[in-house]
Amino acid sequence: MANLSSVPVRRTVLAAALLFTSCATGGAGGGQVNQVGLPAPEITVQRISGKPVSLSNYRGQVVLLDIWASWCVPCKQELPMLDDIASRLHHRGVEILAVSVDQERENVVKFLGARGHWALTIAHDSKGEIADRLQPDKMPTSYIIDRQGIIRYVNYGFQPSDAQIIERRLADLAGDGGKHH
Repeated sequence: MANLSSVPVRRTVLAAALLFTSCATGGAGGGQVNQVGLPAPEITVQRISGKPVSLSNYRGQVVLLDIWASWCVPCKQELPMLDDIASRLHHRGVEILAVSVDQERENVVKFLGARGHWALTIAHDSKGEIADRLQPDKMPTSYIIDRQGIIRYVNYGFQPSDAQIIERRLADLAGDGGKHH
């Protein structure tokens, strides 16, 4: 699939993909190439605080990379649930990096304001480069990445029942939390 340079076009393609993608959650659904088993691409985005964060910063940890947007209705349910998971699993070496592809940073800040403190790391990718690299079929899409940087599971879309599946997969990958003392 060709790289798309504008968010409005990408949103149109994303909407079209939703029409042709099965409603099943988890696994490698939809029309995109199965990314499970492949190395996660190196990405660098800006935290909401303005500081850059790279996926490689998390090497050695289990990471959930979540692609979301403030205009995405399922994202509004998912993000607080992911934040709760981040709180519960952080001590086991699990990190959650939630990257918004909103064009306007202000929309992200407004969306986040209602909750106040977040345990997960929130970043903003106004240019949509991460979506161009990963080509998610649905919003949100979560990529579970193991300690070696390999994508082990992809959850396309979100339903509340997905939270238990995602947490179990993260916990299974985390094992003993990476502690080998």
